[in-house]
Amino acid sequence: MARAVVLFTGGKDSVYALHAAVKEGYDVRVLATVIPHYKYSMLYHQPRFEALLAQAQSTGIPLETIGLYEPQNEVGALRHLFKRTKGEYGVEAVVMGAVKSLFQLRAFREAAESLGLKVYAPIWGRDELDYMRGLLRGGVEFIIVSITSMGIPHSMLGKVFDETDLEKLSKLSEIYGFNLSFEGGEAETLVINAPLFKYRLVVHGRRVTLSEFEGYFDIEKVALVKKGTGQPVKPQ
Repeated sequence: MARAVVLFTGGKDSVYALHAAVKEGYDVRVLATVIPHYKYSMLYHQPRFEALLAQAQSTGIPLETIGLYEPQNEVGALRHLFKRTKGEYGVEAVVMGAVKSLFQLRAFREAAESLGLKVYAPIWGRDELDYMRGLLRGGVEFIIVSITSMGIPHSMLGKVFDETDLEKLSKLSEIYGFNLSFEGGEAETLVINAPLFKYRLVVHGRRVTLSEFEGYFDIEKVALVKKGTGQPVKPQ
């Protein structure tokens, strides 16, 4: 059973990859997140740190992060993070949620393989509509937290995404040409519940519209509650 680190953003793809790795028999030792402190990174989402901590607590898996301040260091920062997790957790493989972006896959694979780490990308190359349906039917619940593409309704910001939303987006993607799984950065997501989560995330915030094609959900508070009861959980 290979010891693994999951390249984690808190979004749907990395959470799905985590579940696929566990199902495949990987021993997931740690979650690893690169946090860019500038907008429009070519490789990374801009996760909310409080949400990452809540997700890590919910899964019971340690979280390691690294801040990124210069775009030219995007691959170098990831290599440094992988080196740290290899040294501290003895990981042998990297799990990643890449779907369609060859640029992203190559960069992540380069960083991993330079340290002798194997790569597991369970979603790579899958049909996007089939993948998104499987994601929802598999119990991964998420909200859209940012939109940077024409055609994605801003009314979807902050609401739990469901199959009705997926069918609507599928039709809109044919009209506007955006990537249905958001692999091109058209939108970012935040997972609030999944089978491996011990607790559910409750997220409070407000929708902010910057233009016709850009908006985000301004997260003001993140809390954990016990599934089925809604009772709050103390942060660790």
